[in-house]
Amino acid sequence: MTILVCGSLAFDTIMDFEGRFADHILPDQLHILNVSFLVPGLRREFGGCAGNIAYGLRLLGAAVRPVATLGADGAGYLERLRGLGVDVSAVRLDADSYTAQAMIMTDRDNNQITAFHPGAMAQAHTNPVGDTTGVSLAILAPDGKQATWEHAHQLWAAGVPFVFDPGQGLPLFSAEELRQLVALADWAALNDYEARLLCDRTGWTLAELSRQLRALVVTLGEHGCDVWQDGLATRVPGVAATSVVDPTGCGDAFRAAFLYGLAAGWSPVEAAQLGNRMGAAKIATQGGQNYHFTR
Repeated sequence: MTILVCGSLAFDTIMDFEGRFADHILPDQLHILNVSFLVPGLRREFGGCAGNIAYGLRLLGAAVRPVATLGADGAGYLERLRGLGVDVSAVRLDADSYTAQAMIMTDRDNNQITAFHPGAMAQAHTNPVGDTTGVSLAILAPDGKQATWEHAHQLWAAGVPFVFDPGQGLPLFSAEELRQLVALADWAALNDYEARLLCDRTGWTLAELSRQLRALVVTLGEHGCDVWQDGLATRVPGVAATSVVDPTGCGDAFRAAFLYGLAAGWSPVEAAQLGNRMGAAKIATQGGQNYHFTR
């Protein structure tokens, strides 16, 4: 059975800042912020949430089909996906745009500042989910606003259960839109900040959110995650990483493993346990698609 991954394909430019952002940003002077960071380390990686999740699913041997849009400069990315054994039949090329670009700067405390150019992702709504024959599960990873909205309704109409993973795209939606997306979804996955923001926007508590889903997962970095079901939370402890190198893509690695577990019929807690292990493997390597993990 195939897992659909709706979301972005992007090139990540990752910069390493050897200091701490907190030492250079004055909270009471944000209205006149004008700072520059020296970044000795810089590299370009394949990224985007859909690409990172697809990579993780292929490591676990799952069949995966991204529903995403690349720009005119995306031929190399398309070949990489094919080389990984990814079904690229739902990846669209937009000749009039660049592939989405994320410029990510990480400080020594693993805090991140990101600038994101959507590029071809802004046209993702022109790429529908399409034929869902043989599809067992899907995820709505961060994408263009209209694409997220339309893909959610397309999946729901096709009877494909899906994980709602709004990520950094969450602020794009109104409170009512978020309530409707939660109503269409079967599961939701957010980090702790996103979970607070979703609660603030919708007026629901985490317990109330979880009662509208099969499960709500809130990731907590090295502390693991909370799996909320029927208003009750289960803490799933984190897994110690062999080293902490780069947090870019850790959430996507977690989601890949979580999807794999759900597709295999595991409980959300069991799927989250695998997610924590896979996230720990990812953080020990640079970039979102350079780690290794086997069943």
